Amino acid sequence: MQNIKIQNGTYKIRGKDTDMQGLVFPLVEAFKVGTSGGFVTVDGSAVAGFPARNIKIKCGGPEDYTVVGTNETQVERVESDEQVVERLRERFDMLQDMTKAVKKGDVRAMIVSGPPGVGKSHGIEEVLDRYKTLEALGGSRKYEVIKGAMSPIGLYCKLYSMADAGNGVVFDDCDSIFNDELSLNILKAALDSKKRRMIHWNTDSFKLRNEGVPDSFEFKASAIFVTNLKFDKVKGKLREHLAALESRCHYMDLTIDTDRDKMLRIKQITNDGMLNSYKFSDDIVQDIIDFIDVNKNRLRELSLRTVLKIADLAKAFPTKWEAMAENTVMRRG
Repeated sequence: MQNIKIQNGTYKIRGKDTDMQGLVFPLVEAFKVGTSGGFVTVDGSAVAGFPARNIKIKCGGPEDYTVVGTNETQVERVESDEQVVERLRERFDMLQDMTKAVKKGDVRAMIVSGPPGVGKSHGIEEVLDRYKTLEALGGSRKYEVIKGAMSPIGLYCKLYSMADAGNGVVFDDCDSIFNDELSLNILKAALDSKKRRMIHWNTDSFKLRNEGVPDSFEFKASAIFVTNLKFDKVKGKLREHLAALESRCHYMDLTIDTDRDKMLRIKQITNDGMLNSYKFSDDIVQDIIDFIDVNKNRLRELSLRTVLKIADLAKAFPTKWEAMAENTVMRRG
């Protein structure tokens, strides 16, 4: 496959035309003219930050790109801070839209992956909390958030209690179910692509008899899994089970992988009013952000949880919160 270097062309990223000059891609299909003008088709997966699929770069003609060798130096594409913030905001907006679709039953299941403390759970629960009013008024739909460890039989019983159509169950950092083959087999049955999703418990159980839970039932509800795991990084025997589960769900990786991404996410959420309830002055809020930014490499965790911990200290100890933070949220040495 030939490589080409773009001399003059654009590609739309998050609704905006982005200059592609100097970038090198494997050529998939030479220049042609479509209903929206001329373009060349390239493999976007070859360059970081572009979709892992074929993409069309708008250009005026074949003269707008040149064929180059495999050793051609790639122009590094660096996102500006504004572009990173926009990318993250767009991802979390998509997360809310997908959560609404799961709750309505339009989407059967979703897996949300991302590092701890970036607001994964908050975005989901914010949407689901809007349904509490309907439940209080006697609505038939309900949802439940499950946190912490869960055994396979506990998972079976929970799915049975939430099995009706219109219900939703959220497994929030309940990663023990991803490390157990029996639990994964139960989830695969619950989220099967067949019209009827039947779950079976094929061994005798006092717990099921005692709680009046049948040894099989049809699961009609939806599910959301919030996890710090990256499924594609898991190795060994469980990888096949996780791949099968992933194939049954929409998988959303929030792509907050660097300290820069995490820091910009912190600035975005803080500036959007995360600390409003503390009634701090703008100067104090900025001091907290600056403290975290300067010390991000020494913090025990670079996350929104750390922001709240430091805000608590600033509220309790207005004159010495920095010293308190150095001894409570930062690594020694």
